[in-house]
Amino acid sequence: MGWIEALILGILQGLTEFLPVSSSGHLEIGKVMLGVNAEKSLIFTVVVHGATVLSTIIVFWKDILILLKGLFAFKWNEETKYTTKLVVSMIPVALLGFTFADEIQSLFNGNLLLVGSMLMVTALMLTFSHYAKQKEKEISFGNSFVIGIAQAMAVLPGISRSGSTISTGLLLNNKKDGIAKFSFLMVLVPIIAANLKDLLDGKLSENSGVSAFALFVGFMAAFISGLIACKWMIGIVKKGKLIYFAIYCFTVGILSISYYLFF
Repeated sequence: MGWIEALILGILQGLTEFLPVSSSGHLEIGKVMLGVNAEKSLIFTVVVHGATVLSTIIVFWKDILILLKGLFAFKWNEETKYTTKLVVSMIPVALLGFTFADEIQSLFNGNLLLVGSMLMVTALMLTFSHYAKQKEKEISFGNSFVIGIAQAMAVLPGISRSGSTISTGLLLNNKKDGIAKFSFLMVLVPIIAANLKDLLDGKLSENSGVSAFALFVGFMAAFISGLIACKWMIGIVKKGKLIYFAIYCFTVGILSISYYLFF
C-alpha cells in the first residue's frame, strides 16, 4: 500500500466512521478497487480506527471531562448513570468480539457480495428510522442494551455502526441530539479494546504490507476527515436527513453486488 492509497482509504475511514454508511464496508470496497491486500492491511485498519477515536475524543472532550468528574465523585449522579448506560451498551459487542473474534476477522476479505448486502440492510434501518414517529425520550438502561445489540450487528462489513445505533435510538423514540452523542461515545472503549487485543495477540506484527509513511498519511487523513464528519453528523441527525444516506447505501450496495457478480 502506497501513500496515495493510504490517503484515499484514510479519508474514507474518517468520513464513513461517523456518517451512517459503514466505514468497514467502504474500507473493504476501497481495498478491492485499489488492489490492496486485505490480509496484509490489518495494521492500517487499526491505525485509522485509532485516528477516528481521537477525533471523537476531541469533539466531545468537554462531555468526556464532565462524565469523568462525575464518575470520580463516587456518587450515583447523572454522570455516573450516563457512564453506566455507556457500559451497558458495550456488553453485546464485547461478548461477540471476545467469543467470535476470528470468525469476525475472516469476514474482512474483500467479499463485496456480503458488503453490498449489508449496506442494503443499513439502508433499510435508516429508512425505518426516518419514517418513525419521533419523541423526546431520554435513553434508558434498557434502551442502552438494545442500542448495544445494534452496535454488535455492525461488526459485519456494510452494517453502519453509527447508522444502526442512531436508527435504533430513534426507533426507541430517543432525543435526536442525545442519541447522536451517545452513539459516538459508546464506541470509544470497544474500538480501543479491539485494537489492544489485536496488538496483544500479535496479529499486527504479522501484517507488514504498509510503510510507516503510509500509516502516518492514513492516520492524518482519517483524523482530519473524522473531525469534520463527526461535527457534520450531529447536525444531520438533528435535522432528520438520514433518508439521503439510506438512498446512498442502497445505491452503493447494488453497485457492490453488481461488481462482485460481473467483474
